[in-house]
Amino acid sequence: MSEYAVELRGISKIYPGSKKKANNNIHLGIREGEILCVAGENGAGKTTLMKILAGLDRPTAGEIYIHQKKVNIDSPLAAKKLGIGMVHQHFMLFPEYTVAENIVMGLEPRRWGIFCDTAKARAAAEMLISSHHFSIEPDRPVGGLGVGEMQQVEICRILYRNADIIIFDEPTSMLTEQETLSLFKTLKALALAGKTLVLITHKLREIKLISDRVAVLRRGELAGIRNTADIDEYEISGMMVASGGSKESVMQHFNRDRDARLREKPAFSRAGPVIAFDEVTVLRRAQKRPLLDRVSFAVTAGEILGFAGVGGNGLGVLEAALGGFLHPASGKILHRDRDISRLNIRRLRNQGLAYVPADRLRVGSALAATVDENMMIDRRGEFTRLSFLKRRAIRDFAGALIRRYRIAGTGTGENGALSSGEENAASLSGGNLQKLILAREIEQLRDYIVLSEPTWGLDIAARDFVWEEIEGLRGKGAAVILISTNLDEILALADRIMVMYRGRIAGELSNPDGPEIKEKIDAWMQGLF
Repeated sequence: MSEYAVELRGISKIYPGSKKKANNNIHLGIREGEILCVAGENGAGKTTLMKILAGLDRPTAGEIYIHQKKVNIDSPLAAKKLGIGMVHQHFMLFPEYTVAENIVMGLEPRRWGIFCDTAKARAAAEMLISSHHFSIEPDRPVGGLGVGEMQQVEICRILYRNADIIIFDEPTSMLTEQETLSLFKTLKALALAGKTLVLITHKLREIKLISDRVAVLRRGELAGIRNTADIDEYEISGMMVASGGSKESVMQHFNRDRDARLREKPAFSRAGPVIAFDEVTVLRRAQKRPLLDRVSFAVTAGEILGFAGVGGNGLGVLEAALGGFLHPASGKILHRDRDISRLNIRRLRNQGLAYVPADRLRVGSALAATVDENMMIDRRGEFTRLSFLKRRAIRDFAGALIRRYRIAGTGTGENGALSSGEENAASLSGGNLQKLILAREIEQLRDYIVLSEPTWGLDIAARDFVWEEIEGLRGKGAAVILISTNLDEILALADRIMVMYRGRIAGELSNPDGPEIKEKIDAWMQGLF
């Protein structure tokens, strides 16, 4: 008898029109009651493999066994019947419904067997939320939540369904350290209760904290499976990038000396601000507490201003106000002393805004369009002649960006970059889609840029690449507003840091500001001031 709750035997996946195997002959067993982390760089095939197990994709070859029985998982419904659930990195939620309604969707408690019992649904959702110490409220519409809060709804949703085999795709990408530790307690309790858990993650520290074993994928193949207790973070990194696995080689490949980089930051002009908020308050109808409450700040050319905070405390609202999706109830948003408070996203673009949103799927890209089309979507005038698109010029423009930003997809060339921009954006991994958006926005940058969660879901190598690009923007004299729940990212990049709590700026400091900087920020984020 097999010891595995799940066995993947010889799984391969080749997408139509591609010569590259997204998965190549992968053999992987997952034990009942264990937590297995699946690691690897962007495009390594992690999410593809787990989508096959969850019924969202079908393998080109290979077999799946659940509790020693060969199964055919040809749909999410088939996976659900087998007790398999997946918490997605990109959310599968209904924005017009409340948190509680999303959590129980499809398994609503019934009254008299006919009507949805909203009171029971709310109570069930509230119990899940409070037991895992999440910050979401059961009665809030999901469409008004930040990305981190939506992630919490997804986690509650799958826990409500009591799946026996649960796949988590980057579950902590948008959670704070405190929320992550709380989630890990929940996951360990689930594993002790006999649940089989698989976590797709890039975070080496989290692999050591939570997993029993780690399976590393590299270029679509299984590079190795190790007991987590027998391997350190450097060896995991080495398996991901084939660097040899020694601490020295991995440190050279990945690690960044934050203090050295901060010392090398160029001086910037403290002349007039490029973007300023003057006592900006944002309100929703029938809501007593403002989403933003008299927020004031200014960012100058050649400066990175970082905003940190816990999900639900105003970071998402700040992004929406900067992007023209929400307008102030009072106060002003100024661009070089001109009032832009009421401008929409298109007019803000014309004023000089470049924008990398936290929601890369719904806001940052057109998934049904090609990579080429996504690259030039805001520059149609440059690539149009007599109402006809100049296809060759578009292809050349997009191709240069694909190579520079190392954007990979299913149809890749020898150097790992896309061989053609005619591939749909929907086929890209989350990390490569983020690179596409970043490439487009940096290329058209004229004056200032808003970056919200720019490295969410990226592996270490891709994260470092993005950080270098953001640092390069400072050197080019751009005004950069960086919004991130990743405190390490804020500390690594920002010249000044502002901390949001309940829609207000709880604290401001220069970076670096002494060894207690993390403690200060954490206290402000938790309202301990």
